[in-house]
Amino acid sequence: MHFLGHVVRFIVSAIVLMIVGYIVPQFSVGGFWSALLLALVIAALGWIVEGIFGKRVTPFGRGIVGFIMSAVVIWVAQFIVSGVSVTWLGAILAALVIGIIDLFIPVATPYEAGRNKDRA
Repeated sequence: MHFLGHVVRFIVSAIVLMIVGYIVPQFSVGGFWSALLLALVIAALGWIVEGIFGKRVTPFGRGIVGFIMSAVVIWVAQFIVSGVSVTWLGAILAALVIGIIDLFIPVATPYEAGRNKDRA
């Protein structure tokens, strides 16, 4: 994928995170730059989790394990990105809302795009 495609995906991911911050209680994102950095950190943490535990236990995986891992990644990311505040309940609700939004607006992060490229 071209560099511009990665940039667009991260921008869309940041916008989705801002929407989630508006909808979900106990989940707040300080602004666009915090959301963009949060999208980068979530992608990086997802890549690390996949490297350690394998493809079946990824934040972007399907099923309950992927859902729980998404919530954990979102919760851990708040300690890396300033301007983000998340409780456990907020992380669980955010993972749920992000999953629902992803059904209607599928956004493959560069992390996922790299995975899908390897499968082809």
